[in-house]
Amino acid sequence: MDQEQQESPFKSSGGAKRIYAALLNSLRGFKLAYRHESAFRQELFLVLILLPLACYVHVTAAERVLLIASALLILIVELLNSSVEAAIDRISLERHQLSGRAKDLGSSAVMIALINCAITWGLILSGS
Repeated sequence: MDQEQQESPFKSSGGAKRIYAALLNSLRGFKLAYRHESAFRQELFLVLILLPLACYVHVTAAERVLLIASALLILIVELLNSSVEAAIDRISLERHQLSGRAKDLGSSAVMIALINCAITWGLILSGS
């Protein structure tokens, strides 16, 4: 069997059992990020402040969605960044130019998500 046709032995066939397993994996990932990633904890704290605030401020429904989505995007990008860092560290803890580049790119993505959130909140709240 060639490389393109091989299936991962860890993939399930589907159905409700797969959805349940995916939910458990997602919750485990969230728990691991909280336990091992200080940046994730800090950003989660920020998001836990912003989400209720987004529901409290007097804005349109579309603006509220943008406020919430921009805050949640921070967590999404941080989780992806943390997964890249973990995979790189799994390969080798030795300093390497490409490993550093990958980690810096992930960090830049988080910074852009934070800037996006700040701009979104700033523009919407300054117009309300």
